Amino acid sequence: MTITIALPKGALLKETIARLQALGIDFSEFLDSNNRLLKIVERSGRYAGLLVRAQDVPVYVAYGQAQVGIVGYDVLYEKNLPVAQLADLGFGYCRMSVAVKKDAYNSVQDLPPHCRVASKFVRCARQFFDARVMPVEIIPLYGSVELAPLLGMSEAIVDLVSSGRTLKDNGLVEIEKIFDSTARLIAHPLSYRLNREGLSELLEAIHPHPVLA
Repeated sequence: MTITIALPKGALLKETIARLQALGIDFSEFLDSNNRLLKIVERSGRYAGLLVRAQDVPVYVAYGQAQVGIVGYDVLYEKNLPVAQLADLGFGYCRMSVAVKKDAYNSVQDLPPHCRVASKFVRCARQFFDARVMPVEIIPLYGSVELAPLLGMSEAIVDLVSSGRTLKDNGLVEIEKIFDSTARLIAHPLSYRLNREGLSELLEAIHPHPVLA
């Protein structure tokens, strides 16, 4: 039987492939800019890789089309799907933060009631402000979210920050970190519990000491 692994397009892909290559599982063809394949079965036929958008990794795992996936914690939090979160793989660090125009506000508490917050991480933003009993309007945006405060569309944004360069270049500053995000190892819950296709052997090889429930 073949174990299918969902790999995330984007920032985590190169390190994900390197981790798997170290185990003798080669999906490096996904790194070829001329590659158009979305599914690769490696030479032994034991493992198949699916190349999907990062946001879709937990979806494929939750619905059983992939038994294993690697994806950022930010995506897991936002999607909130029933997958087994097994380990923090320790790469792909970034942080979810609230940011505003420079010199506009010093802290989240300074934001006016019923202000507007732009984000593609709608669930994350909503839960953050609800936990502080701060009524805000969440504006869903899925590209160039930094423009929203610059154009007066919102007072703040909730977004992923890595180096902080994009915020700085656009005159924005972080005023609060919500959480840190790194790559996480996930699995289909039933496949994991039943150890289908010897899944535990692969999971143990990827991360010998699972640390997440």
